[in-house]
Amino acid sequence: MTGVKVHQDTVDVATRGKGLVDVTGRVADVVAASGVTTGLCTVFVQHTSASLVIQENADPAVRRDMQAWIERVAPEDPKAYEHDDEGPDDMPGHLRASITKTSEVVPVTAGRLALGTWQALYLWEHRRAPHTRTLVVHVQGV
Repeated sequence: MTGVKVHQDTVDVATRGKGLVDVTGRVADVVAASGVTTGLCTVFVQHTSASLVIQENADPAVRRDMQAWIERVAPEDPKAYEHDDEGPDDMPGHLRASITKTSEVVPVTAGRLALGTWQALYLWEHRRAPHTRTLVVHVQGV
């Protein structure tokens, strides 16, 4: 293919502990810097106790409900897991990341992320303590 551009960058995201952090703007900045007008943007989180989701961006109750739900699915229970090297939230963090996603792919249209009106890209921190998480953002297209 002639004229295909490939651009890759990393984005560090500071979390405050459990919860969802909107990273849409930071990823959009990488897309803009890539010069790609039509293509795909792949975002990958380089961690095993955090994940990525595309979700509702208007009502914060959605994110609160998601957090409450995942805590029921993979609760912190020191008697439930063998792996606890980094504390009682370590293994639940791994489980939560395993049932969500480590990457998301978003089309790039007219040089912008082609997210829907009510969509945003979130880094989902599954650990209690603040962390710095690294995203690899790969943009490819014309």
